[in-house]
Amino acid sequence: MSIQDIMNFLPHRYPFLMVDRVVQLEPFKSLKALKNITINEPFFQGHFPDYPVMPGVLILESLAQAGGLLVAGSVPDQMQNKIFLFTGVDKVRFRKPVFPGDSMYMHINYDRHRMSLWRMHGQAVVQDRVVAEGMFSATIVPREDQA
Repeated sequence: MSIQDIMNFLPHRYPFLMVDRVVQLEPFKSLKALKNITINEPFFQGHFPDYPVMPGVLILESLAQAGGLLVAGSVPDQMQNKIFLFTGVDKVRFRKPVFPGDSMYMHINYDRHRMSLWRMHGQAVVQDRVVAEGMFSATIVPREDQA
């Protein structure tokens, strides 16, 4: 999936689009995506200027967006005029900091879904080391602006 494909599925745009490329997608199974972390990211201006570290909530957001792409790639016909919204996170752990210059891969594994509610496990990985992981749930809902 190219950046154009990603932008067709996700409503996010700069500076909040947190997925640069989908490397691998197996519908209803798994997705591997990439986010290249650069010093030009706007959050580094304040987090922290003398020791730039990617905020943990943005690592989670990257995983959530990758999870949305797994769902969109699994049921693209159900995504017309719909949006994928985060409903919860469980068992989240941050293991290592993420710095400018890192290539962060998001590994998303499908767990289950029932009707419009989806559950998956995600890991953020830098240089083959897990930097964060957790369980995520989200739901597909109609877009209010296109109802």
